[in-house]
Amino acid sequence: MSYDALGQGGLDYLSCRYGTSKIMFRGPRRDLSKPYVAFFGGTETYGKFIAQPYPALIEPALGLQCVNLGCGNAGIEAFASDPHLTEVGVGARVSVIQVMGAQNMSNRFYAVHPRRNDRFVKASQLMATIFRDVDFAEFNFTKHMLMHLQSLSPERFAALRDELQEAWLARMRFMLQRMRGKTVLLWFSAAAPDTDTYALGLDPWFVTRPMLEALRSETTEIVEVTVSPTALAAGTFGMVFTEMERPAAQAVLGPAAHHEAADALLPVLQKLA
Repeated sequence: MSYDALGQGGLDYLSCRYGTSKIMFRGPRRDLSKPYVAFFGGTETYGKFIAQPYPALIEPALGLQCVNLGCGNAGIEAFASDPHLTEVGVGARVSVIQVMGAQNMSNRFYAVHPRRNDRFVKASQLMATIFRDVDFAEFNFTKHMLMHLQSLSPERFAALRDELQEAWLARMRFMLQRMRGKTVLLWFSAAAPDTDTYALGLDPWFVTRPMLEALRSETTEIVEVTVSPTALAAGTFGMVFTEMERPAAQAVLGPAAHHEAADALLPVLQKLA
């Protein structure tokens, strides 16, 4: 067990649900009848292996409840299709939405699990026609499938990538419109948004700067946090995981990165909330 941050013992994520949503979020469960800021996102927002992810770091300085609605490996699908979660966004002073990759959502080419969005469910007839030489029964996860398709035929893969980018923009607009209140889009990644993050294998896959700029008029603020080399070099220091979990821990951003995200978000939220 690595226990740089907490001493011996693993993290208790105090898993909880809100309203009718079936998604399990990181606790403790907060009282939504009191003022709050909502944080929607994927693994980074949830803070897997992190004692205090960025929503928890922000809360004491902001003086408002910070409701962690992060979900491991989530895409926009998990939030945009859940009416109760968008109601949570409507009720927030501000909603912070982590920019999540475009691969983990249903589209014209394939379907994903409605809550575990990294799970590939089935290929559409369109996908089966374009990639008639692929047995899609071999795939359980979106990234594994997409990496295979890209290596198989970059030309055919380009059509799939374009569809994912268009679907991402449409789904983000839908989510922002339903929330209606103040929103902050958070880019939180080891790479800048003008970098080809897919080629580097970094999240959020397929999302580019022009895609973010296309949403600027539909959100209150956009905050970019490209994690510093110093924070990246810290690796798993301060994270809590078992030896079996080490590979998974090495794949996520560590506590130093979360401090950088909190530092970037705090002045924006102080202004808006």
